[in-house]
Amino acid sequence: MRSWMHAGFYLLLAASASRYVARHGLSGEAPLILGLAGALAVAYSIGVLWPVPRTPWLAGMLTGWLVLVLLAPSFAWCAVPLLFVALGHLATSAAVAVAAGLTAAVVLAQLRLADRFDPSLVLAPVAVATIATAAYLRLARTSEALAVSERRAGVLDERQRLAREIHDTLAQGLSSMNLLLQAADRDWVTAPEVARGHVRQASAVARENLVEARRVVADLTPSALTEQTLVAALRRLCAASGADGLPAPGAVAPCSLTVEGEPYPLGGEIDVALLRVAQGALANVAEHARAGRVAVTLTYLPDSVALDVRDDGVGFDPGAVRSSPGRGFGLDAVRQRVALLGGTVEVESAPGEGTAIAVTVPTGGAA
Repeated sequence: MRSWMHAGFYLLLAASASRYVARHGLSGEAPLILGLAGALAVAYSIGVLWPVPRTPWLAGMLTGWLVLVLLAPSFAWCAVPLLFVALGHLATSAAVAVAAGLTAAVVLAQLRLADRFDPSLVLAPVAVATIATAAYLRLARTSEALAVSERRAGVLDERQRLAREIHDTLAQGLSSMNLLLQAADRDWVTAPEVARGHVRQASAVARENLVEARRVVADLTPSALTEQTLVAALRRLCAASGADGLPAPGAVAPCSLTVEGEPYPLGGEIDVALLRVAQGALANVAEHARAGRVAVTLTYLPDSVALDVRDDGVGFDPGAVRSSPGRGFGLDAVRQRVALLGGTVEVESAPGEGTAIAVTVPTGGAA
């Protein structure tokens, strides 16, 4: 819109100059009038191309235009683009005052050019100025309201993002520490060496959680991906979730990682999403599934990547989880995170039949 307004100013200025020359020729005051018109065009260009102080520049433009209109009423046509410039740079009260002044100048110019008085010479400029000012102010209020709405939506999106990050990192880490300390408490008397091992593992999880907390605050890449690939991070995660890792109520579930296809760079957001999904899924297995084995499969396809986490645990009813308030936030977080990347999530489970989570994310042929 601004580009069209700038072009309109130059066209109206040229049209006004042509009309003046057509009526008065190039003699008399014509060189002065055309010189002032050229100076006004240069001044307008300076304000468009360079970040000059807006108020002094606008005041100079309005003053120069007013002088030009007093000498040659034909240049009153340029009032419309100048009105929009004023509306865009001044407060509402000041812009309305400028609009009134521009309208008065246009009316006087019209009366000077007319052979006899015609009410339309007064009413038409007033109507045009009123409509233009009202429309612009309405558009400005609508744009401001839209901006406020977008900021609120951005705040809500950021809250959801932080909720997912906290659930997938800090909450899962705290759950892991709780399980390890419970296991240490059970073995404290009968197997003190095993108990001390659980305490050391809990301490290691606490240190990693602290690093993750700092990185969540700084909105950085997860620590597991800073110095290694996604495959290496998943392999380390599976190892930590198996015999050396989180004890499930009853037995530890050995975790295996299978990589299918030729790995290729996926991009930071996809790496983070898949690692978070795997972390959440394995933490749920350790806390709820009572599984004997867990299998993680990462499949590289030409245009997508797939992550599958399957266990042979107790399973659950996905429909019951979705219909229960306060439950299933982990799955909701997974769906939201993957949806942001244009991917899909499928959950297959039933009581006594284990659980499978399948995530597919498009990569756009990253290979």
